[in-house]
Amino acid sequence: MISINTERLSLLEITEADCEFILELMNTAGWLKFIGDRGVKSVDQAKQYIENRIRSSYLEYGFGMNKIVLKSDDVPIGMCGLVKRDYLEGPDIGFAILPEYEGFGYAFEAAEAVLNHAIHELKLSNVMAITDPDNERSQKLIRKLGMKERSSIDPQGKSISMFSYR
Repeated sequence: MISINTERLSLLEITEADCEFILELMNTAGWLKFIGDRGVKSVDQAKQYIENRIRSSYLEYGFGMNKIVLKSDDVPIGMCGLVKRDYLEGPDIGFAILPEYEGFGYAFEAAEAVLNHAIHELKLSNVMAITDPDNERSQKLIRKLGMKERSSIDPQGKSISMFSYR
């Protein structure tokens, strides 16, 4: 069971019990604009997404997306973790925060902890990041992590910026 802790946050494996939170997060304006509509519009669809996409990643790769929880009040505020994508040479670090928690440094704190876990605990030699070229906030965070922009790629008919950390 994955558990990563920072000063303010706990990053925990996502379970079926998180379906309402995942439904809310995946339908925020920022998620829909920059990550994309995954067709998760009901609690049942959120449960299926958790089982088929998130939980299966833990089982197959030993990593996946984690729920970000504030230690101060045990409230879930976002997700951050690693995703295996066929078109990338390493796992992709991803993050999303509920709008009301943006601007407090939580995404960076979580992403930095996930990157350190990937390098030091999982012994991954290359971690990637991809982002919409218009998502300046994500690009700033990715650069702050020490990742370098490599190129743009077009895996699904939409140009995305690619970064790597080696």
